[in-house]
Amino acid sequence: MLTRKFDKSKLPSRHVTEGPERAPHRSYYYAMGMTEEEIHQPLIGVATCWNEAAPCNIALNRQAQAVKMGVKEASGSPREFTTITVTDGIAMGHEGMRSSLPSRDAIADTVELTMRGHCYDALVGLAGCDKSLPGMMMAMVRLNVPSVFVYGGSILPGKAPHVDEVPEEYLDRDLTVQDMFEAVGKHQNNQLSDKALDVLERVACPSAGACGGQFTANTMACVSEAIGLALLNSSGMPAPYESRDQYSEASGRAVMNLIEKNIRARDVVTLKSLENAARVVACTGGSTNAGLHMPAIAHEAGIEFFLDDVCEIFRDTPYFVDLKPGGQYVAKDLYEAGGVPVVMKELRKAGLLHEDCMTASGKSIGEELDLIDREADGKVIYSIETPITKTGGVVGLKGNIAPEGAIVKVAGIEPQHQIFTGPARIFECEQDAFEAVQNRTYEEGDVFVIRNEGPSGGPGMREMLATTAALSGQGMGKKVALITDGRFSGATRGFCIGHVGPEAAHGGPIALLEDGDMITINAIEGTLDVALTDAELAERKANWKGPRETIYASGSIWKYAQLVGATYKGAVTHPGGKAEKHEYMDL
Repeated sequence: MLTRKFDKSKLPSRHVTEGPERAPHRSYYYAMGMTEEEIHQPLIGVATCWNEAAPCNIALNRQAQAVKMGVKEASGSPREFTTITVTDGIAMGHEGMRSSLPSRDAIADTVELTMRGHCYDALVGLAGCDKSLPGMMMAMVRLNVPSVFVYGGSILPGKAPHVDEVPEEYLDRDLTVQDMFEAVGKHQNNQLSDKALDVLERVACPSAGACGGQFTANTMACVSEAIGLALLNSSGMPAPYESRDQYSEASGRAVMNLIEKNIRARDVVTLKSLENAARVVACTGGSTNAGLHMPAIAHEAGIEFFLDDVCEIFRDTPYFVDLKPGGQYVAKDLYEAGGVPVVMKELRKAGLLHEDCMTASGKSIGEELDLIDREADGKVIYSIETPITKTGGVVGLKGNIAPEGAIVKVAGIEPQHQIFTGPARIFECEQDAFEAVQNRTYEEGDVFVIRNEGPSGGPGMREMLATTAALSGQGMGKKVALITDGRFSGATRGFCIGHVGPEAAHGGPIALLEDGDMITINAIEGTLDVALTDAELAERKANWKGPRETIYASGSIWKYAQLVGATYKGAVTHPGGKAEKHEYMDL
């Protein structure tokens, strides 16, 4: 137990615990069993996205208790609260997916409101599924309080039993939920029996934790370490491991150290630390969604770090960590190989890391890496001198279809498949495209154009995993390409271009495309173009009848559609750090 005294005269919680006029407030704290000493210590918000929606969130409640123990050990008073989360694995492939991206901003908003309303002095945030990670980090940076992020951990890999019904391709290898989405395509293609599907769905996800590949949750978990908001190596351990609780306890102690040193979230999240995080996404073949979430986190700090900036870093960062969906291994394997610290050590060897960035431990990233003695294993983590490919696993694209940019994951796609020319096949929403895949009413060589799925026009910028996984399951993942103003899951494989901007609802060129237009995608050069002249596009724009109406005419998704900004800026919903006129901590 570390006993220390904190001067509360400059901390927000003085407004609810100090002085005679706060006697009514203190009576509430006594009602909850707090002692006089606990009331007059710093009050630490311990925010979790715990719920019973999915395995990614189910272990957060346990880990929050460990965080609270760490806070108490270091002379703080933890106050636990929960916020929402929408889990993409459950929301995927139907109207529920429209709730996913708006939930990121709702999480940031609700954590901010809870912290402000109760005058908490610091924040430890625990999150498990895709949007909850950036949402929690956005709240930390928005409030600019001493903050430590804790990832709930990944799921253990599944294993298929050796029974007659299960095809050999599923045996003796790790399974993830990606395999289940792709199994749907195989089942539709009569390559997988009802019985095999039934067996596989029971074993693919065997524990608590977020999806095991380098999909969005694990990508953003790596970002949390690389950006400095999480303790180094804290994100890698699978969720069921009881030893995760030691990291949670350490995170509780760490936030008290940050209060003592007055190290706030924006001392940690800087342009340099964002660049470090983008490097880690690139070299691990991370989710394209990082190109949406990192600009949003930067926005909260008043930093301009847009899709272009992220992609510029992707362009000159080697890809050297062999993770699913492009590679072979899962998060548990990366953890056992030394995790993000070993990855960052490799980046440092090539001079691709800013070492002076502050971290949640109160030490710089360089000082933290000096303590790491493990080296790349050459199997999961390659040496940066002998990478899988010389450029990042994610690539930015621009052209006359996407003047504001687009993004594609090329990890695991051979160079000869990174250039694609074909006729446009227009779909006005994801369901239409999914039906075409189900019914095989498309041709090899087509470029699927799925529009009206952007943040505003969707509304909600849905992910397209059901469609892309079904194509992969049909063996067509490399034989067609997809472009959309919506998003793709971190588990998506194949030549799938998302985040096309401006979106169709805003009259972007994607709204003007017609069936048969010849589209060329060149991920090596970073271009995305249709074979139309500027004059032809201008004529189509003049004849454009305006955005498609949606059924969302009220409620939270309608409200999101009214507020949300451009995809390349992070699809954010408020003016951000640049417009601030006060600091929460200094009120």
